[in-house]
Amino acid sequence: MTDVTPTDKKQGMFDNVPPKFTFVFGLVIGIAAFSLFGYVSLLTRVSGESTANTTTNGTVAGDATNSDTNTAAAVDVKPVSDSDHIEGNANAPVTIVEYSDFECPYCKTFHATLKEVLAKYPDDVKLVYRHFPLSFHANAQKEAEASECVAELGGNEAFWNFSNALYERTTSNGTGFALDKLGPLAKEFGVDQSAFQSCLDSDKYADKIETDMSEGSAAGVSGTPTSFVLDSNGDVVDTIPGALTATQVESIIDSALAS
Repeated sequence: MTDVTPTDKKQGMFDNVPPKFTFVFGLVIGIAAFSLFGYVSLLTRVSGESTANTTTNGTVAGDATNSDTNTAAAVDVKPVSDSDHIEGNANAPVTIVEYSDFECPYCKTFHATLKEVLAKYPDDVKLVYRHFPLSFHANAQKEAEASECVAELGGNEAFWNFSNALYERTTSNGTGFALDKLGPLAKEFGVDQSAFQSCLDSDKYADKIETDMSEGSAAGVSGTPTSFVLDSNGDVVDTIPGALTATQVESIIDSALAS
């Protein structure tokens, strides 16, 4: 049997490394491993929160004021009257009262959705448009006033034609449609441009816009678009909190018609 001398042993990687260096190296490796574990855990947590937010925003999208949008059905929505802007069958059993902002990108999307819904339910649904221009959309207030001037000078049909075109042409987010283009737009729909400009410059409808906003706030509106679904008795049966899809809105309408 052959004896193995120390010089015959296979040397390890750290055999000739000072103990102090080995300790420091191990400590560094340990800290790095711990940090990596913590980073992965944090990343997983953040990723989960991000996914949840994406899901929420994909379902309910809208521009909000400083408070969160109230998604509960309101109980004190102002009754619909002849002074409202109404599109669709005036005797429809279901009414959608929409509070909206001409410079809100979500409102732009939802306006197209509501047009699609009205086309699918020509006898069963009517739309009522009310103003809720948000302060951080610089042109929204004057655009709302402009639509009222068009309604005064050209009637309900001109109001809807003007509003539809404004939503189609604005790029949204504050100043998407220039204020000096409002006059020519009104003229496209048979409104005298000079009379329109005088009306707009006078701030004649500023108080009406403020009233719409106050009444909307009382009903629970804090962001746009916010819409209320009313039954044939004028009672609120559901709330549409944001820019839902056509399929989602149709499901709400079907439930209202079945009740």
